[in-house]
Amino acid sequence: MEGKKTALLAMATGTGKTRTILGFIYSMLEAKRFHRILFLVDRVSLGEQAMDKFRDIKLKNLLSLDEIYDISDIDDNKIDPDTRVSVSTVQGLLKRTVLSDEPDLMPGAFDLIVVDEAHRGYILDREMTEEEILYDNQEDYLSKYKQVIEYFDAVKIALTATPALHTTEIFGEPIYTYSYREAVIDGWLVDHDPPYKINTDFMENEARFKKGEKIGIYDPNTNELLNGAVMEDELDFDVSEFNKKIILPDHTCKVLTEVASYLNPESQEKTLIFAVNDAHADRIVDTLREIYKPYGVSNDAIMKITGKTAGGNKKKILQVIKKFKNDQYPNIAVTVDLLTTGIDVPPICNLVFMRKINSRILFEQMMGRATRLCPEIKKTHFNIFDAAKVYEDLDDTSGMKSVSVNKSMEELLEDLFRPSDASKQPIKDRILAKLQRKNNCLTQDQKYEVSERLDGGNIKSYVRELKELTEEDFIERCQQDRDFLLWVDGLKGKKKGIYHSDKEDTLFETTRGYGNTDKPQDYLDAFVAFVNENKDKIEAIRIACTKPSDMTRAQLRELKLVLDKESYSEANLNKALSTVKNEEIVADIISYVRQAVLNTPIMNHEERVKAAFVKLISVHHFSKMQLDMLDKIKTYMLHESLLNRETFEAPAYKMDGGFTRFDKKFDGKLADIIRELNTYIYEGAA
Repeated sequence: MEGKKTALLAMATGTGKTRTILGFIYSMLEAKRFHRILFLVDRVSLGEQAMDKFRDIKLKNLLSLDEIYDISDIDDNKIDPDTRVSVSTVQGLLKRTVLSDEPDLMPGAFDLIVVDEAHRGYILDREMTEEEILYDNQEDYLSKYKQVIEYFDAVKIALTATPALHTTEIFGEPIYTYSYREAVIDGWLVDHDPPYKINTDFMENEARFKKGEKIGIYDPNTNELLNGAVMEDELDFDVSEFNKKIILPDHTCKVLTEVASYLNPESQEKTLIFAVNDAHADRIVDTLREIYKPYGVSNDAIMKITGKTAGGNKKKILQVIKKFKNDQYPNIAVTVDLLTTGIDVPPICNLVFMRKINSRILFEQMMGRATRLCPEIKKTHFNIFDAAKVYEDLDDTSGMKSVSVNKSMEELLEDLFRPSDASKQPIKDRILAKLQRKNNCLTQDQKYEVSERLDGGNIKSYVRELKELTEEDFIERCQQDRDFLLWVDGLKGKKKGIYHSDKEDTLFETTRGYGNTDKPQDYLDAFVAFVNENKDKIEAIRIACTKPSDMTRAQLRELKLVLDKESYSEANLNKALSTVKNEEIVADIISYVRQAVLNTPIMNHEERVKAAFVKLISVHHFSKMQLDMLDKIKTYMLHESLLNRETFEAPAYKMDGGFTRFDKKFDGKLADIIRELNTYIYEGAA
């Protein structure tokens, strides 16, 4: 770290960030480099998950970290000098440091702080959670996030899969980066197939209502659907407004019926659906249960997991998350934001997007929920169902920041009355803005009560009066009117109605996204053109065409990365060709490159390998011992693209003595046999 006190590690979701840092923490404690370490998270569920790993992963003498060192949850308010590792939330530390008049944690309380999921700060794109009510808006969140980190005089190491600008501003540029695509190519994460794009008339042409047409109003205050109102003008809703400004049951039903045709809620493969809000999540659950009801699927297979699950009880929510991770049911989970980041559920094989997303960071975190390997269910890839045009360019996040948002009047008054040399004008503006906002949602009865307390006045006139006061007089007036201000803030206004229409939607053909095109043949043609244009420029392509048997693992990795940058992955190529040929194709990237340049036939990799070994054995007289060795090599090759001297450095072969021992068993001719096998594999075994 060259003397620096901050460092950022950027590692793709699922590549072992927590395990990496666990090993680091253990090594630092053993070396006595650090003595008091804080593991900082921003959600209780992430802290629980980290604690589970601290308990479960075995280190020295088959002992876990919490068996070797004392580990405690710092939010229990018990500070023990002997505790070596503490786990806390950002919110818990804020209350005990920056926001406390008498902090009980001093700046030197820790000598190392590890910040998990350090990308956080996209809260404008989500519903605010109970854990985030300390913040006015995104800027306030980032400000306090930075304050609590900088409060401590310690070395800080941050972990994230998706570095954001505010992350690098605090911790600097990543000192190490390991991307999702690299992890897929190296076999640590699974790839996703081309996304299914669910297309409907409402999505393509907007949900359009003409002047004079009737449209219902859903009252969120009573959960009743009111009689339809006649439209005074034309009104259009695009997909970003579905389930926010208008509820379209037929659209939801048609989309989910289409998605359900690809899912089996009784299988081991799990599905995660992203909803617009909690009410939308409820409608998705109800609709899916109705869709699967004729098939005898249990209601327990489909469940909502949001911050309002189990009445918002945090312990029960964590129990539901663990059931989703470990039990058969729920198989399909519907969430808003609770499962978008940091939660590890390896069996997730399907992601369904039923909401627009304004944050690329949030989108990548959502994708990360399905990237983990899961050998127990033989997971090879994951599927994406796009029912909200997520793959189109993300909308720019609005630059109009809220003035008051979620900070309570009591907290604003505390800020106002707290002695400070700084100007109180920003706090004054927030209080006035909060009053104006409250005035806009009061019922007639509430407005009457306000008038009674203001001797016939109203909030608007009251705000005008406060606005004209000097800063000093404003503070004094707010001290006098504190009870009234708190009473007004506690009034629950009437929620605005949401449009509701039973108008029928039309489901169009569901398409797949292959790179920049939905047509598989166009994608394959573009791949052939790219390879031929670069066959003399990119060394890895040239070697794949001329001497595949000489290709090293490093060169194969380079080939995959070069093609992947152009959206040409094995998964996409296989799906595209399978669609064109109407048969299942699972070929490797070398075969595709050779086909593009040399016009060699594309066969399933398994068929090609088996045929090559049959040909090899037919032209040689091998002993039983040699045949057994060849069978072991064949088993390996069914899952790999390369066979060369490097292959025998793999653990499976090293245990048998590596290349040298194998070569002896083939009378010193193993190199020739490898070359011959590669010829049959890539040039045909006929």
